Amino acid sequence: QLPTGLYKKVLVILHDSILPYMNEPTLMIDFLTVAYGIGGAISLLALNGLFILIHQHNLEYPDFYKKLYNLLDPSIYHVKYRARFFHLADLFLSSSHLPAYLVAAFIKRLSRLALTAPPEALLMVIPFICNLFRRHPACKVLVHRPNGPEGMSEDPYIMEEESPSESRALESSLWEIRSLQNHYHPDVAKAAAVLNQSLSEIEDDISGLLELSAYELFDKEVKKKAADVPLEFEQIRGLFGKKNDIFAEHFTLD
Repeated sequence: QLPTGLYKKVLVILHDSILPYMNEPTLMIDFLTVAYGIGGAISLLALNGLFILIHQHNLEYPDFYKKLYNLLDPSIYHVKYRARFFHLADLFLSSSHLPAYLVAAFIKRLSRLALTAPPEALLMVIPFICNLFRRHPACKVLVHRPNGPEGMSEDPYIMEEESPSESRALESSLWEIRSLQNHYHPDVAKAAAVLNQSLSEIEDDISGLLELSAYELFDKEVKKKAADVPLEFEQIRGLFGKKNDIFAEHFTLD
């Protein structure tokens, strides 16, 4: 049992400062799987080490995607390690052999949580979702469902369900992204509107968006050059500028 602070410090450096120098990195399997099951930030940090063991040392983890799915909660868009998590999630969901129900569950859960996410996170997660649609065309039914969100009495997706296979995500529609098309931030609304058109085959590069901050967004808006907006106006007539006003008959502005 390690103190939480020490746990985090070890997991942050484990993948590049410890595992490469071990003769048998597989000895860390139990430590990492236990850390992955703790939840919260510790689970997020354990992903890096687990990825190395799965990718390079043939670690089999039967419930890996179920636990990854359950790491998605409202805090995922606010945590300090957001960039690291979404970078690894992008790698784990890159295989075209993943079942459609699993990817649809991730898309739907990310979209639902996006309703309360800050703009800087939305500008990253919307291209992330678009990339998942490009890799898994079978999930596009969420966007092109015949009846759409208006034709549903209620959303069949079960947000509280821990298992992606039981979440009924493929039966749902992506009304959350439709809602974001009316977002107060114009860049978010523009990004969400991309799903109204057919997606290109080339994936969006999200590497530059992973660490986008609110400060950078604000700075970008402040540095924008204001365009000259032509205004149409009526020339003032009379004292109060009203046509056919009694004051216009007796007073002028000359």
